[in-house]
Amino acid sequence: MTEPNQETDTTTSEHPFQAEVNQVLDIVINSLYSHREVFLRELISNSADALDKIRFQAVTDESLLGSEKDLEIQLVPDKSAGTLTIIDTGIGMTRDEVIQNLGTIAHSGSKGFLAALKEKEQGGESVDLIGQFGVGFYASFLVADKVLVRTLAAGDDQTAWRWESEAKGTFHVEPAPEWTTRGTEVKLFLKDDQKDVLEEYQIRQLVQRYSDFVSWPILLEVEREEGEDDDKKTVKKDERINNASALWRRPRREITDEEYEEFYKHVSRDREPPLDTIHFTIEGTTSYTGLIYLPKKAPFDLFDQDKKRGVRLYVKRVMIMEDCEDLVPEYLRFLRGVIDSDDLPLNVSRELLQEDRIVRSIKKTIVTKTLGALEFMAKERADDYAAFWDGFGVVLKEGLHFDFENKETLAKLVRYRSSKSDFTSLTDYVDRMSEDQDTIYYAIGQNRQTVEGSPHIEALKKKDIEVLYMTDPIDEWAVQGLDEFDGKKLASAMKSDLDLDKDRTDEQKAEDDANQERLEDLSERAQKVLEDRVSEVRVSRRLDESPCCLVVPDGGVHAHIERMLRAQGQDLPAQKRILELNPTHPVIERLHLLNANPSESDKVENWFELLYDQALLAEGSPIADPPRFAKRMSDLMTQALESEEEA
Repeated sequence: MTEPNQETDTTTSEHPFQAEVNQVLDIVINSLYSHREVFLRELISNSADALDKIRFQAVTDESLLGSEKDLEIQLVPDKSAGTLTIIDTGIGMTRDEVIQNLGTIAHSGSKGFLAALKEKEQGGESVDLIGQFGVGFYASFLVADKVLVRTLAAGDDQTAWRWESEAKGTFHVEPAPEWTTRGTEVKLFLKDDQKDVLEEYQIRQLVQRYSDFVSWPILLEVEREEGEDDDKKTVKKDERINNASALWRRPRREITDEEYEEFYKHVSRDREPPLDTIHFTIEGTTSYTGLIYLPKKAPFDLFDQDKKRGVRLYVKRVMIMEDCEDLVPEYLRFLRGVIDSDDLPLNVSRELLQEDRIVRSIKKTIVTKTLGALEFMAKERADDYAAFWDGFGVVLKEGLHFDFENKETLAKLVRYRSSKSDFTSLTDYVDRMSEDQDTIYYAIGQNRQTVEGSPHIEALKKKDIEVLYMTDPIDEWAVQGLDEFDGKKLASAMKSDLDLDKDRTDEQKAEDDANQERLEDLSERAQKVLEDRVSEVRVSRRLDESPCCLVVPDGGVHAHIERMLRAQGQDLPAQKRILELNPTHPVIERLHLLNANPSESDKVENWFELLYDQALLAEGSPIADPPRFAKRMSDLMTQALESEEEA
């Protein structure tokens, strides 16, 4: 959409909504909310955000407040006109911001919203997704046929703007010279069947239910009779209808679960209740209060690198920062909530935050409290923890790599699928270990099916040794930070240094040495055929049913991770892996005989090419030349059938 020049655009302009907004509006209006009354919650939350922003910016530039010093939200019902107006004295909007914020689905993207909606509907789940996608303003059309917005941005020489729409595909934007108050007015022209919301008791009830905790005054214009009996007259006056108390500053025993839940929805814009609430107060050399929430489900943008993270930072109940990343480590980026400090200066900058001792103390407390809450949940509320892990486990595992100080606690919290369990902790794994096992074994792959059928773990499974299945991309790095647990070393079943000799008898070791010597010529032949692809060919002790496998050399990365990094455009040096042969497999035995027979030895090369491609497929890697692989397979099958016919 081409925008007119702001300096010359002084006439009414009509704009189409963003391509998918019409679809979203239809969903919002007709099916999204189970209770239409939440429109007021959404609009009050938007006003509160605007007030937070002007208060934050005024810390360093008080002139932004101008003559309108009072920061408040006003609700004006008009029964005769059938309108409800929400006015705030917040940051306001410029023309570009009006078009961006009210003509698109703000920043999160309507395509993501529609995709998530479709996924929810297919799963038969609730479709209450507003808030996660920045579309709360459109809740206005749940109750209104038309919405009118007038707004003036904070600062000098700003033009006020008027936005109007009936949600029929377009909206109008024009200058509003009559609007001279900093902030935003949203006027709803209510549908005939929604005008009961104009009743005073209705508005009071909705505000008390959903927005009582909002830290700014919410004023309701009411009509009251004043004067003596003979000289009564009706006057309009503003009455404050919310407590506006900082919820986190109140004692926990005085706060209901409903209040905690509504405050969570306010700060997170998540419509689901939180999975857990962490409320704490620290007093001493530094004093601060925290109210932290664990979400129930992962947001759609959990892995978006550009997504802001962190919790709200307040200083003496004044919001200083919307998303304070310095208070929350990356691997806890799903946390939502507020921190209110008595010791930080009001004009604290991000640069000072990174160096401040108090901030480091607060961050440490947040981590300790969060991990403690997760430990308790894992022990006492196993089902809730399983749900948490399903949504956030892959993120929490990042801490194993980055947070050395809390590595032991995190190690107790991680969960894996394994050859013996669908959901196991490392503690449970160790409890199931036999007395003579001193190593925790794992395998890394793209998914459970690939890892479960991997030839690398055949010998371990035959010995009834449990293997952890690591299928998240972060596992390669996470396990590097967790080299042992409870005194037990962690070892990859797919790496070259896998040691399976501990429980082997002298007779078995002698047999291994004999096999190595017997197949030395065959190994050298395979090395020559595959010299540009493998670094070594040797006899394996990890195989049972498969003829061969490719193992990761010392210092190398697993094949699945190597493919993933290359797909992301990273320039990795070529990694030659080690080809291990199963000395007792019929294919290897037959190749040994063919290699020893001069008249048949020319067939060995094709077989090794085939075995190498087979090893790639078994680990989930693509083969370099599929047509050649198919032809070689056909030729060798033909030879085998002809030999059988001759026999």
